[in-house]
Amino acid sequence: MTGPAPRRPRTAAGPDAGGVPVEAALLLPVVLAFVLIVVAAGRVQSTGAVVDAAARAGARAASLARTEDGARQAAADAVQDVLGRRSVRCSQEPVTPVSYGTVQTPGGELDTVTVRVRCSVPLRDLLGVDGLQGDKTMTGEFTSVVDRYRGD
Repeated sequence: MTGPAPRRPRTAAGPDAGGVPVEAALLLPVVLAFVLIVVAAGRVQSTGAVVDAAARAGARAASLARTEDGARQAAADAVQDVLGRRSVRCSQEPVTPVSYGTVQTPGGELDTVTVRVRCSVPLRDLLGVDGLQGDKTMTGEFTSVVDRYRGD
C-alpha cells in the first residue's frame, strides 16, 4: 500500500525566494510619498487656519477703533501679531483691506467691519523643503460687529 508522496520542505531557493524584500523595495517609495503628501497637506491646512485667525483678530481689533484710519492700523497690527506669533512669513506685506457695512437684525441695524487677509507664503517655508520656488496664496476673511460703546 502506497500513500501520498511525502512533501519536500520548502527551501530558500524556491521560486518565491526573495519576494518579500522585492515587494518592500517597491512599496516603500509609494508609502513614503503618501506620508509626505499627507504631511504637506496638513501644513497647508494649518497655515490657512493661522491666516483665518489673523483675519478674525484684525476684525475684532478694527471693531474697537474710533476712526477709519485707526481701524486700518489696528487691523494691520493685529494681523501682523498673529502671523508673527505663529511664525507664518508672507513673501510680501499681508494685504488687509478693511470695509464697513451694516447688517439687519430683529433689533435694528448693526454696523460691521470686515477684514480680509491675503498672504502669499513661500512654498519652501510652507512645505519645509529648500529649493522650492513659488508661493501659495492664503486668504482669510472675518466680519465683526462694531462695538457700540467704543466712544465715538
